[in-house]
Amino acid sequence: MAEITTAMVKELRDQTGAGMMDVKRALTEASGNMEEATKILRKKGLAAATKKAGRVTSEGAVHAYTSGNIGVLVEVNCETDFVARTDQFRQFVDEIAKSIAKGKSTTVEQLAGESSNGETVAQKTQNMIAKIGENVTIRRFVRYEAAPNAAIGTYIHAGGKIGVIDEVVANNTSDRAAEVARDVAMHIAATEPRFIRREDVTEKDIATEREIARDQAVKSGKPENIVEKMVTGKMEKFY
Repeated sequence: MAEITTAMVKELRDQTGAGMMDVKRALTEASGNMEEATKILRKKGLAAATKKAGRVTSEGAVHAYTSGNIGVLVEVNCETDFVARTDQFRQFVDEIAKSIAKGKSTTVEQLAGESSNGETVAQKTQNMIAKIGENVTIRRFVRYEAAPNAAIGTYIHAGGKIGVIDEVVANNTSDRAAEVARDVAMHIAATEPRFIRREDVTEKDIATEREIARDQAVKSGKPENIVEKMVTGKMEKFY
């Protein structure tokens, strides 16, 4: 039997939002296979249809910054919600986002060496830690350069817990295009889509979703013809 470690339990809980004991049982049943354990939890209705990997799993904030055709989404973590809500911390996160926009870094490690006003991002972070008395880490970020005929949309939800950045291609970069881009970002935050286009959905994903939909429909006790209709309906909603 595969060993179920604390790290595995924590990772699956973060991804699915399921309870600790449910996660342990699923991992045991799946012999430690994370993907199979997730499927087991979903079949039992104990996990969301999509992972919560885009959400903050500790205290901190997600922040968006745009400048021209440059868009940045960054997540910075701290230890307590109290610090995360302070103006001092929020200003620090904004400064980091601006540093990302000005530079060309693609990893957190590269970003640490970026300089602004004679101070590297690593030094700024250490100074922030000294000021607030809590550990602060830049967890992840994305820097995006939009096409000349595109508008960047951003949306931050739940006080900085969920962040979205998108690009909408238009005939011109008018205020209307920017408005549409923001509306799309809001929709993404609400629905958590995993794909942009229907044709992007893989056969593996379709098979997995169909299997889960059928399993749940069968458990409802409905006749086979109704089960098929239920499965078809769920698949239409999926993609």
